[in-house]
Amino acid sequence: MSSGGEKGSTTAKTPADFLKSIRGRPVVVKLNSGVDYRGILACLDGYMNIAMEQTEEYVNGQLKNKYGDAFIRGNNVLYISTSKRTLADGA
Repeated sequence: MSSGGEKGSTTAKTPADFLKSIRGRPVVVKLNSGVDYRGILACLDGYMNIAMEQTEEYVNGQLKNKYGDAFIRGNNVLYISTSKRTLADGA
């Protein structure tokens, strides 16, 4: 392993860097229960508690509910992924 001064051309992104970079962008949050929440990532903290805007709840791939704002407790989160969702979906 050579880790000396080779930071120039390839910079390693940490998970924290990724999470900072997607704030304000559409995301998919998958819960341990299998439910998906899709919306705009407003903020999150070190415990993975998530605040979202324009949130939609999907169960088994089908839209079940729409929320203006939603708060998801971090211990329920399986993963967070970026989404290619357009805001014209519910407009």
